[in-house]
Amino acid sequence: MKFTLAAVLASSAAAFSPSSFTGSNVAHKAATSSALSMKYKVAVVGGGPSGACAAEIFAQEKGIDTVLFERKLDNAKPCGGAIPLCMVGEFNLPETVVDRKVRKMNLISPTGVEVNIGETLQPDEYIGMCRREILDKYIRDRAIEYGAEIVNGLVTAVDIPADHKTSEKPYTLRYQEFTEGSSSGTAKTMEVDVIVGADGANSRVAKAMDAGLYNFAIAFQERIKISDEKMEFYEEMAEMYVGDDVSPDFYGWVFPKYDHVGVGTGTVVNRPAIKQYQKAIRDRAGAKIEGGKIIKVEAHPIPEHYRPRRVQGRIALVGDAAGYVTKCSGEGIYFAAKSGRMAAEEIVALMDGGKRLPTQAEIEKTYIKKYDGLYGPTYFVLDALQKVFYVNNGAREAFVELCNSKYVQQVTFDSYLYKRVQGNNPLDDLKLLGETIGCLIRGYSNAKPDAEFSNPVESQKRI
Repeated sequence: MKFTLAAVLASSAAAFSPSSFTGSNVAHKAATSSALSMKYKVAVVGGGPSGACAAEIFAQEKGIDTVLFERKLDNAKPCGGAIPLCMVGEFNLPETVVDRKVRKMNLISPTGVEVNIGETLQPDEYIGMCRREILDKYIRDRAIEYGAEIVNGLVTAVDIPADHKTSEKPYTLRYQEFTEGSSSGTAKTMEVDVIVGADGANSRVAKAMDAGLYNFAIAFQERIKISDEKMEFYEEMAEMYVGDDVSPDFYGWVFPKYDHVGVGTGTVVNRPAIKQYQKAIRDRAGAKIEGGKIIKVEAHPIPEHYRPRRVQGRIALVGDAAGYVTKCSGEGIYFAAKSGRMAAEEIVALMDGGKRLPTQAEIEKTYIKKYDGLYGPTYFVLDALQKVFYVNNGAREAFVELCNSKYVQQVTFDSYLYKRVQGNNPLDDLKLLGETIGCLIRGYSNAKPDAEFSNPVESQKRI
């Protein structure tokens, strides 16, 4: 299968081509509240975890009309699919959305040193592994049950009034509504009063509101069907491989799914070489996936940091569109769902039962301030860890060795599973500092040099 970088970046944008749709513009009813019986209308653009979690909050408010746009209802975003234990309970997810309960993690260094972590987990603790097409559909269907109107279509443009920050003039969404089983559709428009942009890294909402650009990684994953005997190894096991052969700034993974494994990698600094790194992670996994059949190939851009502007007027970004993916771990599902829910809860409260519209300042002082207060420290710590441990093979060797520490395992799993930055024992933290320095010294003395590469033009691209 030919899979070029250009195709990766264009995939979501090209999912529906405006030229492939026919029909005249169709306008839905106006969304403003000038008429006594009219409700304010909220559009959630994007039906992944962030958009679906936002829509289900809005849909429960009877004074608000909620419309959820999703271009592809069976979409399977390329994603490791790991979710923390706290998300299962917090978002009331059933067992059916969790394919595997991972209780062991195998870390493999550039020189092949393996460290198995997970001994600190309690019997009822695990990392959930899911398929995005299952998880996303479950939350999206729940939003629909609450009363959200679903539109299977691609939002292609947003018309924003020049004075939208000081007036209540509606926004106009232009979209191509898709008919299942047909390549044709109808160009339509809809006026709305509030927009939540949950349409991923290539967010058209972000572009329309001038949210600014961010750097991005390319994540590449192959779903590989392996024999039942080989699958037994991954019953409760996930693997992470580090080394400049699989990624110069991230890690490669083998994560178990329902009846197959997801094998993938990602990179920011050398995106053109992503297929080279993908081959390397397959080679590193070796006999454990040997003879497997590739059943699906997936690739997608992943944000590296927050958008410069996440709120403009009555438009707010959540999930990948806002840039909510952590460094080091590359986690985004929980933060997508949480940001969607938080944004919707704050906007619903500000709208006071549908009696008024929120201002930009109000959304920033509630949703943005609360989100950054809760998770800012997590992003900061993981950013620092990536800068220390993913920079070269010496640091990666040190990272794997350091994970032998039970204290490191305990802090890591507690922080991940419950989304709280852990590590409040001064004596253990001081001891850890000494161990870290020792591991770095040994790692740098034994590791092979990283391969050199150069892509001065492509590395400057932003989305």
